[in-house]
Amino acid sequence: MKSTRFSMLSMIAAFAVFAVVVALGWGKSAAQNPPLRTVEFTYRVHFPAMPGAAQPAYLWIPTPWAMHPTQDPVSGLYIESVVRNSWSSEPQYHNGFYQFEPSAEQLASGFDVTERFTVTRRELAVLRDGRVLDVSAHPATDDSVRRYLQPDKLVPINGAIAQLAKERTEGAATPLEKARRIYDYVVTMRYDKSGEGWGRGDAIWACDSKRGNCTDFHSLFIGMMRSVGIPARFEIGFPLPEGKTEGDIAGYHCWAEFFIDGIGWIPVDASEASKNPAKKDYFFGALDANRVQFTYGRDVHLSAEQQGPALNYFIYPYAEVAGQPVKGLQSHFSFREVSPESQAHLGR
Repeated sequence: MKSTRFSMLSMIAAFAVFAVVVALGWGKSAAQNPPLRTVEFTYRVHFPAMPGAAQPAYLWIPTPWAMHPTQDPVSGLYIESVVRNSWSSEPQYHNGFYQFEPSAEQLASGFDVTERFTVTRRELAVLRDGRVLDVSAHPATDDSVRRYLQPDKLVPINGAIAQLAKERTEGAATPLEKARRIYDYVVTMRYDKSGEGWGRGDAIWACDSKRGNCTDFHSLFIGMMRSVGIPARFEIGFPLPEGKTEGDIAGYHCWAEFFIDGIGWIPVDASEASKNPAKKDYFFGALDANRVQFTYGRDVHLSAEQQGPALNYFIYPYAEVAGQPVKGLQSHFSFREVSPESQAHLGR
């Protein structure tokens, strides 16, 4: 097995992303000692055997965001694979990824990839009980904010979405009040993954059905926010099961942030608030530490080698052979809680 350790590359990537972090206008959490979790995360992918398949072939898997105010840069990141690979990032959202290029023999036999790293995630609290706890100065004219006023393929900002947002925010005096009214409406949706249609982040579908998973909740929230002139962005990663110290993770979790001039980016988790009504106020302006963020944004185009359409969102592995998306990729995600002491001992 070939193992690639993320050492000098991680330093280069961290410095490269630092300018982006400054531009995005993140501040420090107001809490001096916010709750945190440190975990070793494992992301495994099996690429099925494809004998006789034409080249070129590519596999992409995401890496966690390098620098975030409440998520430390990952440490001890390594890739275990026999396949040639390299790290890069896409230009729109600056999401990082590994790109794998299997040989004809590796493509014919199939192959496995393991990504493993250690990361610390802290609680993020910008608002609490309506009070602003954290302020990060950031000009509303910045390109990184303007992008989040534009529609995505499945998140329009006109028509029914705009009309609904207008109705729900009528009479609101400030952008923050508008945001709270939109959030209060979206939280009334039902968290429901039955039947078909859910999980695509189709804001119109969510608007009509009034149900779905976290992707659907936050697509509707983002569309409504943007339609009334409030920048909002999509974030996705994996949940860390509360009350467990290790185990498998069934799938992704996503949330959102919106921007208010004079405050900065404010987090929300509308789907968790819908499932836990007692935490509705908390999740308007705060996120717990029970998550690891990987990527931002919708309609993601990874690299020049990607011939298929932009990805709806990027959290699961994606592959192409001869320019066509590959079906049958298998993935498995797991975590193990580690103490800061053991992390230091392991040199991670």
